[in-house]
Amino acid sequence: MTQTSDNVTWLTQEAYDQLKAELDQLSGPGRIAIATKIEEARQEGDLKENAGYHAAKEEQGKQEARIRQLTQLLEHAKVGVAPADTGVVAPGMVVTIAFDGDPDDTITFLLGSREYVTSDLEIYSPQSPLGSAVLGKKVGEDAEYELPNGGTASVQVLEVKPYQG
Repeated sequence: MTQTSDNVTWLTQEAYDQLKAELDQLSGPGRIAIATKIEEARQEGDLKENAGYHAAKEEQGKQEARIRQLTQLLEHAKVGVAPADTGVVAPGMVVTIAFDGDPDDTITFLLGSREYVTSDLEIYSPQSPLGSAVLGKKVGEDAEYELPNGGTASVQVLEVKPYQG
């Protein structure tokens, strides 16, 4: 689970270890594997019409972008513990809200980063309109946020609990 504050990303030790393992895989064996794919495709002939070569080069580009993303994330990460069960909406908390106070129109989501989540929960960033509206709220409190169409939506916080992974 992650929490983002300005340029710092807070990670649990488990999240940090998983992201570090992914980075190590991509930048070591992953680079070797993609280079081998490119070389094998290159040997198949004319590069202009070689779909395997172009697919491998595209895969390499995506892999290198992910390596840069993980490197930057881990360089600025602070490792900590999961949030305490304070009943206050904060990064790392699972939040259930009701739209317009209607207990039948609810969603449950994790307030945090999409970077590390092994859950089926929807994830909202603390910087998103909904995330920033409910940040700091307690159960029973209302919040309003701006919709993409310029309107506003009102929600009520029904439940707040720490994400258990």
